[in-house]
Amino acid sequence: MENDKKAMAISFINDIRTMEPSILNALIVREAGEELAQFFLSYSANLISRDPERVLENTSSLMLMGYLIRASEEKKRAEQIPAQA
Repeated sequence: MENDKKAMAISFINDIRTMEPSILNALIVREAGEELAQFFLSYSANLISRDPERVLENTSSLMLMGYLIRASEEKKRAEQIPAQA
């Protein structure tokens, strides 16, 4: 299971890295929205400016935060679907 998560993450990161900027921007706007994108930009700028020496750790924390938010959203969606009898 952990290897599946890692493989999916690597695949997604590779897709994002090779994506045309306009397509990536459209994906961000569609999936997150401008407000959330601006929130994360501000949050990460604040986090990194407070302690520039820890930029690698902070970047990793931001990526994990995004993953945990997604996992939480999926869990809430699953809880809203009535159980099949």
